[in-house]
Amino acid sequence: MPYNLLKKIKRGLRKPPHIIAKRLYQESRIQFERYYAPRYATKFNLKYLLQATNLPDLATLWQTLAKQPYPAVISANDCQQFSDRFPQASTTIVAKAELALAHKVDLLGTGLIDLGERIDWHRDYKTNVRWQPKFFADITICNFEDASDIKIPWEISRMQWLMPLGQAYLLTHDERYSQAAKDIIADWIVQNPYAYSVNWACTMEVALRIITWTWLFQVFNASPAWQDPAFQTQFLQSLFLHAEFTAKHLEQSDVNGNHYTADAAGLVVAGLFFNTSKTAQRWQQLGWHILTTEIELQVFADGVDYEASIAYHRLVLELFLLPALYRQAQQLPISEQYQQRLINMAYFTKAYSRCDGSTPLWGDADDARTLAFGDQALTDHRYLCGLVGHTFNDPTLQAIGTANANELFWWLGEAAATSSTSEQTIMPQSIAFEQGGFYIMQNDCDHVFIDCGPIGLAGRGGHGHNDCLAFAAMLDHELLISDCGAYVYTASPSDRNLFRSTAYHNTPQVDHAEINRFIDERHLWHLHYDAKPIVQHWETTQQHTIFIGSHTGYQRLPKPVTLKRTLKLDHQLHQLMIKDEFSGVGEHHLRIPLHLAPGVNINIIDNGIIELIKNHKPFRLQWHNVADWQMTIEPTRISPSYGIVVASQQLVWQRMGKLEQPLIINLSTKP
Repeated sequence: MPYNLLKKIKRGLRKPPHIIAKRLYQESRIQFERYYAPRYATKFNLKYLLQATNLPDLATLWQTLAKQPYPAVISANDCQQFSDRFPQASTTIVAKAELALAHKVDLLGTGLIDLGERIDWHRDYKTNVRWQPKFFADITICNFEDASDIKIPWEISRMQWLMPLGQAYLLTHDERYSQAAKDIIADWIVQNPYAYSVNWACTMEVALRIITWTWLFQVFNASPAWQDPAFQTQFLQSLFLHAEFTAKHLEQSDVNGNHYTADAAGLVVAGLFFNTSKTAQRWQQLGWHILTTEIELQVFADGVDYEASIAYHRLVLELFLLPALYRQAQQLPISEQYQQRLINMAYFTKAYSRCDGSTPLWGDADDARTLAFGDQALTDHRYLCGLVGHTFNDPTLQAIGTANANELFWWLGEAAATSSTSEQTIMPQSIAFEQGGFYIMQNDCDHVFIDCGPIGLAGRGGHGHNDCLAFAAMLDHELLISDCGAYVYTASPSDRNLFRSTAYHNTPQVDHAEINRFIDERHLWHLHYDAKPIVQHWETTQQHTIFIGSHTGYQRLPKPVTLKRTLKLDHQLHQLMIKDEFSGVGEHHLRIPLHLAPGVNINIIDNGIIELIKNHKPFRLQWHNVADWQMTIEPTRISPSYGIVVASQQLVWQRMGKLEQPLIINLSTKP
């Protein structure tokens, strides 16, 4: 038996019996579908669709669906208001729509690429690797023999790049946009038979496509181009089959993450969309049951998503929120517990958002959205605060969301985008999210984000990195110390592992060891949970905020080492002190990096003194125990979004010897 298969079996047998039983049942169902799926898809014609939706004919079905309440749909009057209020955003939308007309996209680090007159939905346009159409369970998702990235065809097939066509159509009523959307969707359906292509290989992708298609339907259903009965039948049949596939192939395990959440969100959206169908009502009930259960499991009570990633916190909040908005539109209840968890998630978003709207590059990031409307920067998440604030009447969150008003417009309409709040501007306060494990030191111009939490996915690793005790720092409105980001997933296993490694984070490393061991180089989403976080002290006053923490990651070494990190932010002087202390026996190699944000320049002033310059603004960095620590300036890489990497520099302090000498660094605005 091959070694990797044996290891996979052993891992599977460690799971709870009910999960093993479900997996075996799912595998048997998949093998049955290998032969049944193409026959069923052929059999599922208009007659079956009408029977399933309990409606007499296609015209009635189309009109009934068009009349259903739906969130994130803008009226003609609202669209005129949008053009008047956001002329630049309107211009941007039309420009993106013209690119979509030309089949040109820029996603996941591809740069602007031409998909061709007829899109190859099975191709990674970066490497030209192509997945041959075949049964979804036979698709190789991660091929270690080449640099292919399955996320490229997946992202193209999510069709969120078609959303500017819908927005532009609402703004201009140009029929070219509706015709293009129709042609592209029809071509996708032909080239991706039910359950038989790379774009069926992950249920989350199917579920997200449900969400995109239902929104596009709401935009284009009355357009002349979409009145073709053959297309209407083709579109609704495929959409119904998308939901059936999702219901059959839920990505459930003993510990669930954003994939399972996306599956459930897709079921709720499909269920409410086809709500005359008893089958669809069951989808909706199942999806909502999953969401109401999982929001309590996946999101800590303090509002932090347990996958330990800022980008995935944004995605998961959208996934939990959109179905709630859809239920609200159809006058279905949302429990107070569910509402409160969403509110808490938005308050975490408020806390990690810096004064310029940027967010820390923390944990994994693949640029994922549920529905992407606004033109704000990818890392600006403040619209989430506005969405939750307006939905659940929280003035503080509403005030934060005004920064992304044009995103709010497409979700909630002109009233939300133009509403003013009486909430007074309050200076940001340092805050601890103790359950999620994030500690944020901040005032109106400084922001220090600290990780002292679990690695993610309930200790499995998932989208979390080896970043316990790491931090990112903005002083006097300038980002100086940055996390390195995530870069890519399966396209480069070596880069994947580097960007989640200890050395790529602003945290001390002892004896070249990872704080959480890698299982092996091919387990790209799993880590041993070695570094249990320990918060020793948290104190915040008007003058300063102090964090002291440790972890157990180096206790497993032959000669165990205990690390204690102290961070102190002086709110008056805008000065950050970093103190690292080590205890244990014997001699050890110690390495402490600070990865500088792109655009930070370095001037060496004296022994133990460096000047950092960002946007012509000088900062002073000074460290003690100069004789005991050797500092070098080394190249590093920062990934601001998926598939993109930029060069930067890191300051690295190292020493070999006994552990008596701490390192103390002071970083401050230069007088």
